[in-house]
Amino acid sequence: MERTPARDPLPAAPDAETRGAVGTTDAPAPPADRPAPEPAEPAPDSRRSPDSPDSPDSPDSPDSPDSADSPSSAGSPGDPAPGDPAAEASAPSGERPATDAGPRGWTPPRWVTDRTDRAALLIWLCSHAGFLIYTYLAGPGRTTDPFLNRLTRWDAENFIAIAEWGYDGPPGMQDSGKLPAFFPGMALIIRLLRPIVSDGRLITVLISLVASAVAAVALSRLAEHTLRGSGPYAVAALFLSPFAAFLFTGYSEALFLALAFPAWLLARKGRWSDAALCTAAAATVRISGIFLAAGLVIMYLVAENGRRSPEHRRAWPWLALPAVPVALYSLYQWTRTGDWLAYNSVQAQYWGRHAVWPWEAFLNTWNMSDDVPTLTVSYYEEIIAAAVLLALTIWMAVRRRWPELAYLTPQVLSFLTLSSFYLSIGRASLTWFPLWLALGYAGVRRPWVFWTAMAIMLPVMAINVGNFTTGAWIG
Repeated sequence: MERTPARDPLPAAPDAETRGAVGTTDAPAPPADRPAPEPAEPAPDSRRSPDSPDSPDSPDSPDSPDSADSPSSAGSPGDPAPGDPAAEASAPSGERPATDAGPRGWTPPRWVTDRTDRAALLIWLCSHAGFLIYTYLAGPGRTTDPFLNRLTRWDAENFIAIAEWGYDGPPGMQDSGKLPAFFPGMALIIRLLRPIVSDGRLITVLISLVASAVAAVALSRLAEHTLRGSGPYAVAALFLSPFAAFLFTGYSEALFLALAFPAWLLARKGRWSDAALCTAAAATVRISGIFLAAGLVIMYLVAENGRRSPEHRRAWPWLALPAVPVALYSLYQWTRTGDWLAYNSVQAQYWGRHAVWPWEAFLNTWNMSDDVPTLTVSYYEEIIAAAVLLALTIWMAVRRRWPELAYLTPQVLSFLTLSSFYLSIGRASLTWFPLWLALGYAGVRRPWVFWTAMAIMLPVMAINVGNFTTGAWIG
């Protein structure tokens, strides 16, 4: 929505010297037989509108404070994205953009009226429809599982077990000891919705459906905050990425992104308390919430705009909030198992995740790809995903994107050194929002890069969707 240009300011009052020269009386009225002179038309305002594409203040400009090339923009409470409700509320009443008010003054929400939000939701809708159609067509001859079971394998079953029976698992579950590896956020929502929807499998799919819609809009707005026009490209890159199947099934990735993307956007706007609340909620879903919190802390420390403001100084206690749910979860598992680090212990016991040298983890993964033929493609994808993560992290360091670097570096250490082989790196790529923002940027400034990436990712996504929904492991 474009903002109505502000009126030219009133001419300044004459100074004392001018008043002495021309007097203080009003100018005489023109004679009756002479028509009054036409008022002079004001000269056009030479100031360039902030919305001008080639203006230094435009988000499209590399020199813009909101540009991806400007590390000082992180955490700036000013210059909100175009169409942001906060900007509209703070604008003078004469400058607010006109909206299509509904009956009795009802104003539609932004995701209804904003073109980029609608584009993001359209991509979300079409990708979900394509996934469901492909899942249905890929079943005959490959699996006889009911349709809903194809969407709720492995982790989804564990979330449902925790929601219904707690971390002790249902009676007779032989591997219930692995359940502490799953944070409680997803299971808590399943339990809350159980009185409304009786089937836990359907609940997990509905959670991913709604959460992925929120993530689509939030990612689009985050990309638009960096470069106008890049939002739909970033969303398309995410929902058509190789491991996008986990956004459509009963996994926790979509729920995490629905909290992580808004958290980062709120922090970019300087709304630290809201960002901390979203990050704390994300930390109840996945351990990656702690990595996100590290990025927010660095963003707070390097923010130039507003650093000396009282509001900025008062915000720092909020940055400790994301650690609270992780600490409470560790305390809860200690009361059950006597182990403060039950999450790590279970990872080592059931998935073989323990610290090794980086080259050992790589060699183990390479050798396992030959030893287990049914997982050969999956391990190759893990190796490629690890290379992408390493390259993305180095690029963030070169570009001096310190908050993004703080978010990605712990993941490099976790996946490449604290695990004896590569596992779930590809699935974690969904949470690497700097990658999707970069592809969104490429869609506007370097279209050939974007379309080359899409040409590579789409076939891999199709293979992974077919494998996952028919019972093959994909990460």
